[in-house]
Amino acid sequence: MINENLIIVGSGPAGLTAGIYAARAGLSPLVIEGMLSGGQLTETAEVENFPGFAESVSGLDLMTSMHAQAEKAGVRFAMDAISSVDFSGSVRRLVGMVDTYEAKCVIIATGATPRWTGLPGEELYKYHGISSCAVCDGNFHKGKDVAVIGGGDTALADVIHLAKICRCVTLIHRGDSFRGTKVLVDRVLAASNVRVLKNTQVVSFNGNGGKLESLTLSNGETLSVSGAFVAIGHVPQTDFLKGSLDLDDEGYVCTNGVDTSVSGVFVAGDCANPLYKQAVVAASTGAQAAQQAQHYLEG
Repeated sequence: MINENLIIVGSGPAGLTAGIYAARAGLSPLVIEGMLSGGQLTETAEVENFPGFAESVSGLDLMTSMHAQAEKAGVRFAMDAISSVDFSGSVRRLVGMVDTYEAKCVIIATGATPRWTGLPGEELYKYHGISSCAVCDGNFHKGKDVAVIGGGDTALADVIHLAKICRCVTLIHRGDSFRGTKVLVDRVLAASNVRVLKNTQVVSFNGNGGKLESLTLSNGETLSVSGAFVAIGHVPQTDFLKGSLDLDDEGYVCTNGVDTSVSGVFVAGDCANPLYKQAVVAASTGAQAAQQAQHYLEG
């Protein structure tokens, strides 16, 4: 049994920022990194919109720097994956694949992973033309033809964003009507460089082995594109919290700011935010969660 003052679960931008703030406050935090140190951002080829970098930086380099900063601040790390928790007592228990932990205070920062299509070619061209973040990667396709896959608010917002910088945006939706809000639908349909394909699905992603070049569609068309943005939702990494914290219907942690349904357990980042999948937003909530944890522990 490992006993701690503060445990942070997750090592993405939210978890590491929480660790930096908590360490500087003298809370001696332990960050349980999970099986992917640095979180999902390590798989992003280039990041252009994180403050402080005039030139683009790879997601791996950004998270490596953030990890080093956390270590320098005094954050300690454990490579483990939490499988279950018990928050019923004043001391919170977390059961990992390697060890069991107890802490007075916990910050959950486990993130959310993109929901992918699973179609042929997707793994080969993921991050080589296929992306789940139009805001992050859209600028790499400036003046080119791209596709967006999905029919909800995220897909519609991606189309609106991409239409400002790309030559042509094709929205591919398997249904007959959009699930998104009317104002977004209207803006998409009004854009002169947007093509909408309903009742259509992607059959495969095709390329030259190095980068994406086209999509094969269920209507028989081969659509030439430099990029494809998969916008069919995210999966919050919160299964291990079921029964211990209040979660919404999609599995996101229910919050009041960064407070959860259990006193002394706080949350930061994408596992509690279905809207803004941005590193800078996750980092800001990490700072908030650390300060709330400090107030709780010192109060």
